[in-house]
Amino acid sequence: MIDLYTWTTPNGRKISIMLEETTLPYKVITVDLGKEEQQKPEFLAINPNNKIPAIVDHDAPGGPLPIFESGAILVHLAERTGRFLPAGDVAARARTMQWLMYQMSHVGPIIGQAGHFLNQASEKVPYAIQRFVGESLRIVGVLDKGLEGNDYLAGDYSIADMATYPWIAAAWGPFESMMADEVQRFGNVKAWLGRVGARPAVQAGMAVPHVG
Repeated sequence: MIDLYTWTTPNGRKISIMLEETTLPYKVITVDLGKEEQQKPEFLAINPNNKIPAIVDHDAPGGPLPIFESGAILVHLAERTGRFLPAGDVAARARTMQWLMYQMSHVGPIIGQAGHFLNQASEKVPYAIQRFVGESLRIVGVLDKGLEGNDYLAGDYSIADMATYPWIAAAWGPFESMMADEVQRFGNVKAWLGRVGARPAVQAGMAVPHVG
């Protein structure tokens, strides 16, 4: 059994998608960020960085294993199940890892900052909005180029797609409404969103956690 500590964010949904895809048994433990439950001592004992997601893998060799950082969790679950991360093919594994790292270092942080300055900042800072929205579009453009001739980011469906999908799915509607002409250029990404979003496990994972 895996305990999944999560909330209604793209980072949390990466892990619930992977758990649904692998059919590993898991229990959802909600960490309400609005109530600052991520600051509770019992959660900080699992993730001292006070961010979701985190897991405790009760079936790991040597006993319960707590893991934080969504990329590390995805790699652990892929290696544990032998799925969605090539093992024997060095080139295929490298392609998967490079796109996973791209999500971790670019897609999530930059799109997250764009969303913050557009929707949450107490004052509108035009330079910050222009900077992060513009960089977000550049990042999506890199994804679009990577998807030329490919159904999925690394060729085959993998943890790289699971990591990237929740972020692009969340940003796509706002970007379309704000910058329709620019977004129309990213036809490969739009087709990829439909392809990944049609997977039953993705749909189930995107609905976790059930709140309200």
